[in-house]
Amino acid sequence: MTGQDETQLVPGILDEETVGLLWSRTYNTDGKPDWSHIYPYYHPEVVFQDSIQRIEGKAEFMALCARLTERCKELRMDVHSVAKRDGVIFLEWTMTMMFGKWPSTPVYGSTVLRLHEDGRIISQRDYYDLWGDIFNGIPRFHQIYRRFMRKRFG
Repeated sequence: MTGQDETQLVPGILDEETVGLLWSRTYNTDGKPDWSHIYPYYHPEVVFQDSIQRIEGKAEFMALCARLTERCKELRMDVHSVAKRDGVIFLEWTMTMMFGKWPSTPVYGSTVLRLHEDGRIISQRDYYDLWGDIFNGIPRFHQIYRRFMRKRFG
């Protein structure tokens, strides 16, 4: 930061249309995401959590995004729907990732953003079945995985 109060950096209110546009534009730039335009919407004490990790703090969240960008040869997100109610924003999406020589892999999921009283994102929780979606792209193995999941949890 350059000494400015972070609340002055928030470009506007996060509504359904703004979130849909911001997230769509984030991922669809030459296969490499650029999150810089959404960082001002995040509170310094944001908590991010998904199926594999929990990150606390905006600097740690930004580092997580940088690592994901480095690992992926290509990363896209298609936002299908956005809804907002009482300081909570819900997104439904498909993220397509390509790592090195492997074919692209679609991951289907949703995100819940909770807003701080100042309007910035204080928590982000991403929900998806990472292994199920990745294993769907592996011939024969996806059938074994799905059969195991049905027997074990279905």
